[in-house]
Amino acid sequence: MTAFNLINQLLNFMAPAAAVALLLGLSVRLFAGFFRSKRPPAHGWIAQAAIVFIAGVVLLLAGLLVFGRDGKMASYALLAVGAATCQWLLLRGGKA
Repeated sequence: MTAFNLINQLLNFMAPAAAVALLLGLSVRLFAGFFRSKRPPAHGWIAQAAIVFIAGVVLLLAGLLVFGRDGKMASYALLAVGAATCQWLLLRGGKA
């Protein structure tokens, strides 16, 4: 495998995590009126997207290790639930 193919494979592996992280980060900005809180978020939307991206890649790696191949729907479900949970924690969802 050439270096170009390796980079292509890695970027394609991380693409779903990047898309979910960016959509979550931007949707929080877009729908900020629905998420009214007395305290502002702890991080900006770029930092939130970066944290959710890293968590998403870790979850996709866990799915790859468990199932032995990439692209299983269970891995993508884990990515969706894990990214949503991470974003909820970043928005201080457990505190009123």
